[in-house]
Amino acid sequence: MTEKSIGLVELSSVVAGFLVADAALKAGTVRLVLSRSICSGKYMVLIAGDPSAVQSAVTAGCEAANGCLIDSFVITNIHPDVITALGRASAAPPDGALGILESFNVATLIKAADAAAKSAPVQLMEVRVAMALGGKAFVTMTGDVAAVQNAVAAGRAIIADAGMLVNAAVITRPHPDVYREVI
Repeated sequence: MTEKSIGLVELSSVVAGFLVADAALKAGTVRLVLSRSICSGKYMVLIAGDPSAVQSAVTAGCEAANGCLIDSFVITNIHPDVITALGRASAAPPDGALGILESFNVATLIKAADAAAKSAPVQLMEVRVAMALGGKAFVTMTGDVAAVQNAVAAGRAIIADAGMLVNAAVITRPHPDVYREVI
């Protein structure tokens, strides 16, 4: 991954999502990571690139939102695992601890995933955003018990401070079948 930053615009309208994606891509040299409808009739636009280009693109996207803006953010110096883990799952060692964070919205969960990955040596397995989740999002991670506990605590603090925490857990020795369900 060469991108140093990501930006997200979350909207209450699918039509506004297309307008925001267009405005954001025209405002800066950025890469469109995700642009899609999500549960509860919302839309998200996620872009990546250099910090100034991402900031310009998110600003332009927010201006084009036409009253449909739910949330937006720019994370500079994004942990590379966050983009890799978006929308996919990877196999995890069967003896590692499993950490899970769940948020009521996409933006807060991505911020929490970044904080978790930066706080401890964990592997983000998947960042799942709002598809078949009623607009919620979650991240799974693995590593040694102490690292996963620290990472979950860091991510939980971000989500709780935003008032968006659904739940968080660390399973120190998950049954192998639990990992099969994660991926």
